[in-house]
Order: sequence, then C-alpha cells, then structure tokens
Amino acid sequence: MTGLDQTQDVEASDGIVETQGNGSAPQRYHSRDMSLPTRPKPYGSALSNGSLPQPGHALTGKQEHYLKRELLSQQVDFEITELASPTALQRFGAPFRSDYGEVAPVDSDLPILRFIFVHHVRNFPFLDQAREKEFWQDKLQVFLELFAQKHISSSEDRLEESKRRKLAIKAKKLVELMMVSGIPTASGYEERIRFSELEVVDRGAQDNGLLVNAPEGHSINGWDVNVAGVRTTSVKRNIRYHQHAEFIIRVRQAGKPDHYVGRRYGEFANLHKRLRTELPGKVLAPLPRKNKSATSHTFFSGGDDDDASSVSSGSTQNTGFAHDDGGSLRGLVGGHRRGASLQPDRASPRASGEYRKEHVTLYREDQRVSLRAFLRTFLQNSQIAESKAMHDFLTRNPIKVNEEEMEDIERRKLMDEKRIEEQRRFYEIARQRAKELDVYMERFRRDIVEKNGLTKLFQEIKDKERIADLSTEYQKFAEWLRIEVAATIYHLFLAEDNSHELFAQAKRIHSMLPYGTLKQVIRFANPAAVMNGVLDLFLAQPFGTRSLAQRVFGMALNDGIKAFQKSIDALVAKIDDDVFCEKLKSFTYADEPTKNKIRAEAVVDGVDLVVAILKSEDIEPELAPEQVGKVFNAYVAWNNAVENVDDAMKTGAQLYAYLKQLLKMYTRQRDKAMMLSVIEEPVTLYLFRDLFKIFYEPLVRVYKSANVYNSVTDFAAFMDDMFRVLDLAQRQDVSADPNQTVQSFIDLCARHQDNFYKFVHEVHIHDNGLFTQLMGWLEGILEFLRHGPRGGKLDMNALFQGAVDMRQIDKEAAIMEIDSLIKWQEERKRWHQGKTRQKMAAANSSASGGAAVSTPPPGSSTFRSSDFGINEADLADLDDEDESGSDSREDSEEDANPIAAEQKRRAKKQDHLRRNAGEPVKPEVKQLKNLREGFLSMLRLVLAD
Repeated sequence: MTGLDQTQDVEASDGIVETQGNGSAPQRYHSRDMSLPTRPKPYGSALSNGSLPQPGHALTGKQEHYLKRELLSQQVDFEITELASPTALQRFGAPFRSDYGEVAPVDSDLPILRFIFVHHVRNFPFLDQAREKEFWQDKLQVFLELFAQKHISSSEDRLEESKRRKLAIKAKKLVELMMVSGIPTASGYEERIRFSELEVVDRGAQDNGLLVNAPEGHSINGWDVNVAGVRTTSVKRNIRYHQHAEFIIRVRQAGKPDHYVGRRYGEFANLHKRLRTELPGKVLAPLPRKNKSATSHTFFSGGDDDDASSVSSGSTQNTGFAHDDGGSLRGLVGGHRRGASLQPDRASPRASGEYRKEHVTLYREDQRVSLRAFLRTFLQNSQIAESKAMHDFLTRNPIKVNEEEMEDIERRKLMDEKRIEEQRRFYEIARQRAKELDVYMERFRRDIVEKNGLTKLFQEIKDKERIADLSTEYQKFAEWLRIEVAATIYHLFLAEDNSHELFAQAKRIHSMLPYGTLKQVIRFANPAAVMNGVLDLFLAQPFGTRSLAQRVFGMALNDGIKAFQKSIDALVAKIDDDVFCEKLKSFTYADEPTKNKIRAEAVVDGVDLVVAILKSEDIEPELAPEQVGKVFNAYVAWNNAVENVDDAMKTGAQLYAYLKQLLKMYTRQRDKAMMLSVIEEPVTLYLFRDLFKIFYEPLVRVYKSANVYNSVTDFAAFMDDMFRVLDLAQRQDVSADPNQTVQSFIDLCARHQDNFYKFVHEVHIHDNGLFTQLMGWLEGILEFLRHGPRGGKLDMNALFQGAVDMRQIDKEAAIMEIDSLIKWQEERKRWHQGKTRQKMAAANSSASGGAAVSTPPPGSSTFRSSDFGINEADLADLDDEDESGSDSREDSEEDANPIAAEQKRRAKKQDHLRRNAGEPVKPEVKQLKNLREGFLSMLRLVLAD
C-alpha cells in the first residue's frame, strides 16, 4: 500500500497528521505538499473526516485513536478513584494479598495501575529487594488500607481544592498520557489531530524570560510596579535632622493614571509584618537585607547641557556610605563598576555640542532592584496582590516627583535597559556557541534515544577515567554542558533583580561552612551506623510505650486539635443552638455511605451542604420545625448578603456563616485526629524503618567505597573560583566585550569539570551495579513508550465490530459519538490556540516599551518528546487540560470574615468561567460506555505480561 493510501484526514488549515504503518515509526505529511481526493461523510456523520476506513476495518485511523483515548481515560479515572477504597489493593493482584485468593493479571480490576506497579515501581532499584510478604503485604498494604479506612475529608467537605485531589488529577493525566502514547492500536493507522502553527504559538508564548526584570510593561495581577528611583529625605529627631533614603515607586493600574509613592526601607518591613498578620499561615518571601552601598555608572551627555543639571542631586551626593567592595551583582557585563569617583569627569576644554563622559553614582541602586524583585514576587500571589496591606502600600500618600527626581528615575530606567540588553547579548553569544555544537549534539541525541542509549552513556563514563578519553560525541556533549552551566550561573547570580540577595546569601553560607572538618567527618565517620542509632532512638518503643517519634508527631497534632477545639468552642457559643452543633458534628463522624447520601441530596436539591445536613433525617438529632425555618431563613440571608453585598442582610447571614465555619472546623479536627491514630499504629513505624533501610543503606555503601570525602575540597575550590569570576564580571567597564564575559564563565566550568567527572566516575565504578540497574529501569519505561507492552496491541476495530455484531451498540450512533469527540478535540485545540495567541499579543504589547524578550536557552531543543516515545500531540493535549484546570487554588487560611471569604470564592469561580468562556464542552457519550467491559477484557490481556 502506498503512503498516499495510508494517509487519512489531512487538515485543510496547513495541518500535520501522523500515521503508522506495519508497526513502523509515525510518518508525517504536510497538507500543502499533496492533494487528496474528497470523500463523502461516513455513516451520515455530522463531522466530515475526509476519509473512509481501510478495507476490512470499521473505523478510520483518527476514530481508532480517539475511541482508544476515551476508553482509556474512563478506565484511568476509575482506577485512580478506586485507589481510595480500602479493598483496592486486594483486587490489585500480586504482590498484594487478597481475601479471595491470588488475583491473576487477567482478572485484576486495576490492570493499568497493576502494570505500572509491576514493571515500573516494584522493579525500581532499591525496591526490587523488598520482600513480598514482609514489606509489600505486612507493612505497605496494611498501612495504605489503614489510611483509606480513616476517610480523610475531601475537597467538597472543605470547599477548597485539597492536596490529595490535586495530586489525583495530576496522576490521572500523567497515567493517561503514558497509556495513550504507549499502547498502540493493532491496525497501524492510528492518527491524531495536529496543527503545525500550534507549536509555533506555544513556543513563542514562553519567550518572555527577560520581561520580568523590565522597568515598564510588566503587569502582575492588575499591578504594574517599578521601584523607579531613590531620593533622600530629612527627618528631624529631637534637635538634629537625619537623612534617609526613600524609594520612589511608580504604580500603574489599568484605567487609572500613573502615580508615585515614596517608601523607606522600614515601610517595606512593615508591609511584610502586615501581610503576616492579614494572611496568617501564608509562606512569605524574606525581605532583602538592608544595603546602603552606592553604584557608579558611566553616562554620556550632550555638551549643551548645564553642568548643574547633568547630574541628579539625589543620585550624586556623597552620602558618606562606604562602597561595597564585596561586590554587587547588578552591574552585569559592564553595566557599572565600583569605587569610581562620585563627581563627573569634566573634559576641558571642549567645544559646545560635544558629548562628555560622566561617572555618576546611583545611590542604593542594588537595594532598589532587590526591593523591586521583592514587590513583584509578592504580587505574583493573587491573595497578596488583593490584600489591604498591599493596596495601602502602593496607593497611600502619593507624591509628586520634581525635575531632579525625574532625571534620577530616567537614569535608573536607562540602567535597567542596559542590564536587559547585556543579558540578551550574553544569551545570544552563549546560544551561538551552543549552536556550533548542533551537529555533534544531533549524533549524541541519536545515541541516547536508540535502544540502551542511557546504559551505553553510563558505561562510557564507567570505563573512561577522564573527559579527554571519551568519544567525540560525548566530549562535545560535555562542552555543551559547560555552556549550559555557565548560562545558569550567570542567570542566577547576575541577571535577576534578586541576584544580589542570592549572591550575598550564597557567599555568606560558603564562608561559614567548615569544609575541612566536614571532609574529615565524612572520611572517618560511619553514617550508616550513626543513622541507624538515631533511628533506633526515635523509633524504639520501650515496654510497648509510644516511641519518641510518635510522641513528637503526636504532640504537634494534639496542639492542632486543641487549637481547633478553641475555635469550635467560640463558634458554638456564637451559634447558641446545641442541636445545630451536634448535628454538624454527627455528620463529620458519620460513616461514608451516609455522608455520600447527604452530599448527593444537596446536589439534587441545589442547596448548600450545611442545609442538607441540618434537614437530613439520617443524622440525629432531628430539628424542630421552627429550627428548620431558622436554617432556611439564615441560608437565604447568607446568599443575599454574599451576592448583593446588602448590609441589612449581613446580620441575618451571620448565623449561617458560623455554621459553615463550624463544619469546616469539625472536619479539620477530625482529619488531625485520624492522622494521629495512623501515626500511633505500630505498622507506621515499621514501614518507615524499612523504607529507610531500603533507600539509605545502599547509597551509604556507594559513597563510602567511592571516597566521596575528596570531593568536598573540590567543591570548596569551585565555589571560591566562582565568586572570584562573579566579582570580576560585575566590575567590568561598559566597553567590556560580552564574548570575554561569556568565555570567563565557560572557562570557570572548564577548570573544574575534571573534578566533577572524577566524582561521577568514582561513584559509578563503586556502585555495585546500582547505576546500571537505574539505567535499565529508565530504559524499561522508554521501551514501553516507544514500542508498547509485550502483550500486544489494542484491536479497536475488532472491539467495535464485535460490539455491533452483539448488538451492544448502535453502529451509526456510536460513530457519531466518536466523531463528536474528534470535533470537540479539534475545537479545543483551536480555542487553546486562540487563547495562546492572546497571551502572546499581550506579552508583545507589554514588551513594546523597550523590554527585551529572550529566546529559549541554548540547547533547549536538543531532545524532543517523540524521542522518548511520547507523542507531541498527546503532550499538547495534556498541557491544554492543565491550563483549563489550573485556576482552582487551595485557600488554607482561616478568614476572619466568612462572607468576604465566600464572595472571594465565588468571584474566583466567576473569573474562571469568564476566562474559559467559549471553551468547547465535551459531548456526552452513551453508546461508547457499552464498550467498557469488552475494552477492559482486551486491556487486561494486553497488559497481563
């Protein structure tokens, strides 16, 4: 059969389709390269696929793929959900025990998870030594079943996205991606929807790396802020006046004029304190350390300018602060140099109109950019951006800037643009040098992606003692890595606004570490014996009492339980109705069937869960008629107060707000009590000890035999050399050649690469086969993704035709459902493509004010997902789904105002709906559900090996 005959359904809009023939690798055809005949719609379908099934087949290649995907999605969803059941592992199969005897692979209710476990979890190096009964059955299975029986609360109970639910959603998507890409169809004509322009759009949407440091056009959660300048203010203390630095912040909001506010360093500290109070429990980035150093820069000004106006008084006055010769990082590749004269160099004589060079000191420049990074980091979080503390900080007491202050702002803006330009030049040079290695990197890529490529790579490292002894392709790969590491060091310690803080912190920690002592401790100590002794100390249970670890964890959980009890007691007093409180508590501790029944009633009746609980007859005590009326009146008042912001209704809604809070407190208190009971179980301690021995002891043996202690000195030398190179780079003059800067970082890596390679080589030759096992494990996963399971392929045509012959499905209706799924996928791709284009347009318009936009880092396109067996179209679909579900956030803070909290939750939901307006809705399928049993039987056989 010719390639033209194999091609099916080529998109009219310059699409790309992939076909598989006779188990070979996918072939790509561009629609603009050939013209295919138009064919009639199959079976009267509403969707024209432009193709008919192959002779003897019931489905086209595209219909096969999306039928397989839909059925796999249903099965993965079932299996991930079923893991929460206490009896799930008993239906799993070996190595877990079952009350019904041994479960054969072809009888497992969870064939997908069983396959992943047997082939990619159980045979993981370390875990492959675990014993079936002692570890898998008597410890892990007992622990997981015990945890499942505790029924920790769900997202619905707490009106928030729990971590377990987020984890389950992510696991479902990854498992589905693995199965859809890994298990092929038997026909060999499987086909996906592809749009060539989608890749271009997605790639361009991410090319905004340098925009975060731009002074203009970087809006974050509605705020576009820039710490634009620094001025000095005088404050009278008792008799004398004291001068202080005040940072001028330019604030911009959509639809409002720009304004400036002045804030001293102490006011940034107060903002940090207010946010801790307003958002308790929120993890906040630390405030940058106070830095009073000044920074000198070279500028060129016109000869017609007056000397007095050429330098901002706020920028050039001698503040009396010493220059930080320890080195600031904000100079970037010739951006500035320290220790220059504070006064401008005046060339004399000079003609009018001639340009003159000036050395100008920008007072507290490093502090300015670090505080800008601090503000923008905070604004990335929507809760902080919407907080009253942040609003007051950015809007209270606006100021008017004078001419000198505006000149200082313009000079600092110019320096921001210089920094960004130098970053861009650095990356361009590094990328050009990486590009010179493309030919060798392509050979290296082919070596890696072929069968056992990773094993061959590590065998080469094990056999060769030096980088110079490696084959040419691997030496070039090492050269490429030098460029990558050099660019990473530059980015971390020079390119970012917060690089100064990171550099100072790293240097401080490096100076404190006693490398010599650490080397001797590692050399002579026995870490395995030490850790075993520590483990015995924490896990020992003398005379059957609780262990020290149990006491420590139990104390922390008990403190949490007591704290919740205080909140509960306060709410009970405010509600002042023991029946309401008792009924909510009874629901919290009720069995799962009763809870699920009440949740279902709430959905059917369209009421809040609290209303469904209080009016339910399945939970004691029952409410009197007047109490039922009181609850409904409070619920109506609650909805009015939330939706209409009616002050008159807020008083009546307060009761319902207290009831919702009480249910949440009871639920969280029960969760902590259940976790405490799990920790106090002996099996938890035994499992922890076994996991420690399985993973830790082999690594300790490797590190001991490989003389790892010698690498401590090598690491200390590398850090010393790195700090020296960084200090030199930041002091370079404006005229410095960026090529020299790039080369200095590459040379840094070259000077220490042999020591690093020696460390990897020594560990590898003393690993007792551990690295070889690890590479074999990775190769096993790649082998599945590239070639599928050894049990065969899914014959979707046979499944479909068999169901038609058995009258389980209506053929035409089922075809229409499959075509509707294909159409839905096409529309989703177009919708996401449009959303991505909008993001690109917004990013480009933001960057139009002179902000540089970076391209991907050097070497980032060396490997493709298809090299590892993951179809790029399937990966794009996963990204689309992640984007559509990424707006549900966990709100773990206890809000002092429940009505405001509910308003915020509903506003977020409305915002999510607004941003996803127009997103195609997945069509309902009925006929395809009847294929599930037959598909499950076929899937079990394919995955039974």
